[in-house]
Amino acid sequence: MDIPLLKDIVIIFGLSIVVILLFHKIRVPTIIGFLLTGMLAGPYGLKLIDSVHGVELLAEIGVVLLLFTIGIEFSAKNLIQIKKSVLMGGSFQVFLTTLATFFIAWLFGLAFAEAVFVGFLVALSSTAIVLKILQQDAQVDAPHGSTTLGILIFQDIIIVPMILVTPILAGATQNVGGSLLVLAAKGIGIIGLTIISAKWIVPYILFHIAQTRSRELFLLSIILICLSVAWITSSAGLSLALGAFLAGLIISESEYSHQTLGDILPFRDVFMSFFFISIGMLLDMGFLFQHPVTIVLVAIGVILLKSIIASSVTILMGFPLRIGILVGLALCQIGEFSFILSRTGVEYGLLDGYIYQMFLTSSVLTMAATPFIMTLAPRLADSILKLPLPKRIISGYYSYPGIKVEVKKDHLIIIGFGVNGKNVARAARAAGISYVIIEMNPETVRSEQAQGEPIYYGDATHEAVLAHANIKDARIGLIAINDPAATRRITGVFRILNPKIHLIVRTRFLQEMGPLYELGADQVIPEEFETSVELFSRVLAYYLIPREEIEKLVFEIRSDGYEMFRSLSKESTSFSNLPCQLPDVEIVTYKVSGKSPVVNKTLSDIDLRKKYGVTLLVIRRDSQIISNPDGSEQLYSGDVLIVLGQPEKNALVMELFQ
Repeated sequence: MDIPLLKDIVIIFGLSIVVILLFHKIRVPTIIGFLLTGMLAGPYGLKLIDSVHGVELLAEIGVVLLLFTIGIEFSAKNLIQIKKSVLMGGSFQVFLTTLATFFIAWLFGLAFAEAVFVGFLVALSSTAIVLKILQQDAQVDAPHGSTTLGILIFQDIIIVPMILVTPILAGATQNVGGSLLVLAAKGIGIIGLTIISAKWIVPYILFHIAQTRSRELFLLSIILICLSVAWITSSAGLSLALGAFLAGLIISESEYSHQTLGDILPFRDVFMSFFFISIGMLLDMGFLFQHPVTIVLVAIGVILLKSIIASSVTILMGFPLRIGILVGLALCQIGEFSFILSRTGVEYGLLDGYIYQMFLTSSVLTMAATPFIMTLAPRLADSILKLPLPKRIISGYYSYPGIKVEVKKDHLIIIGFGVNGKNVARAARAAGISYVIIEMNPETVRSEQAQGEPIYYGDATHEAVLAHANIKDARIGLIAINDPAATRRITGVFRILNPKIHLIVRTRFLQEMGPLYELGADQVIPEEFETSVELFSRVLAYYLIPREEIEKLVFEIRSDGYEMFRSLSKESTSFSNLPCQLPDVEIVTYKVSGKSPVVNKTLSDIDLRKKYGVTLLVIRRDSQIISNPDGSEQLYSGDVLIVLGQPEKNALVMELFQ
């Protein structure tokens, strides 16, 4: 039996592997490879695909799973923290982009309704592409990442009113007020259902499912929750993607979020490839070759317009110019929901064939350019900051008071107040060390200042900000932010302003270690290597390597800049110098059963060492701990014994206590 969709999937995956492998060799982002695959295999390319609609359905599943995983990683607490970006940033960005596009389209001769509709299309950005790149670069939690996410969330919500307004623009009669009231009621109901599900329903269901220890049942339940919430929101007139995001938020509030994320990620990556391929299929190569100059100019115009508006909105929210530039360049493309909206416009006659193809081709070009633009964004931001611009624009319009460090010397400067920054501040406070925190998230600054933290708003890439933090008399600087480009820039500024300061830098990327050391960092802590240190420390401890030897090895690794991990050689002088072989012994725990023959007998009577070749280290009796018990000690039912011995002898002695 011939299954057209199965044949298409085989063709897509085969072609994708070839294209992406080639792109990997020349270091081009994989997203571009998927887009090219769609262009080659689609109806406007080699026409290798028959079931285009089937591929589009798989692509929609990919978007749903992407938003689901984002919701899992981004809890409701985090969503509340970026409410300003969602409400203020998102609304201003959509309104101003729609308004500017409307005037441009109207000047070029489009009718009022058509110009407004084109404004709707241009206002939306690609959630799938932008968030995938931010996740790959571990920048979702960075100030520009969270701001970008907030604006994208608003765009995913505003698509619903845009779809409702489209028939009105086309002249169709419809009760708009009634529709909006019904939609608002449905939205309130869904929000209520989300809160109830997150607090009571889903944790209760997943608890009982997890008790079965069935991985298949757990996975099916998670997928059911994701698709059910997405289906409910879609039935209510909202988008599938918004429902998937809400489903992820529901799961994120439970203790099962980590397992859920691990199970879903492989499915998300597979289906997301279909999304990018389906976008590439939309590109009409013939139309592109007929109007190359016009299409390229339109794409460049869209990128510039959206970048300027999104950057301006970010600056108006109080962020520095650098963050505004990064956000603007991240949102410079036209999004996937614009394609869904464009089909509605075609149905109602708001887009003719020429404008529709112009929209499709220019949109795909903006999407294809996004990975390159986001990669170059930090360098472009640094170049723009060198221009003679007003200081207020560069540093931001946020109205917090300037940094006033009360300590005179030997204090600690912490850049970034994420998880690592908070933990270091907590330790410094406990040790009585004076410290000051510099953070670029205004909401974080406001909430933490209210709790008494010495935290101040500022962009640490500027010398003036660090100077106000009294960097010349500081003893230690800690950089713990998620922006690699900003981390490098701050490291250089630290070293220029205070050559004697001990500078510790945290990074997620191994390739950043060399440049950071060259810029003047005294210690660079890569998260992957520190995880490895913790893992092998515990492994060696379990094999009874002396604690002082483990600590010596850890010190050597860190002091040598993790050279042992970075070396290609499998041999290690540090490991080869360990002064002992791993002993073939283990420490095990046994509980004395009530029917055990050793109950009420003394250790001298049992004689574990001579008869069984094991050593009893500790007896735990209720809350009492008996270390190195002597021969007169009796054993009772319920005693917990900690025994040292070889594995085979431990196995034999186990029967004695049963």
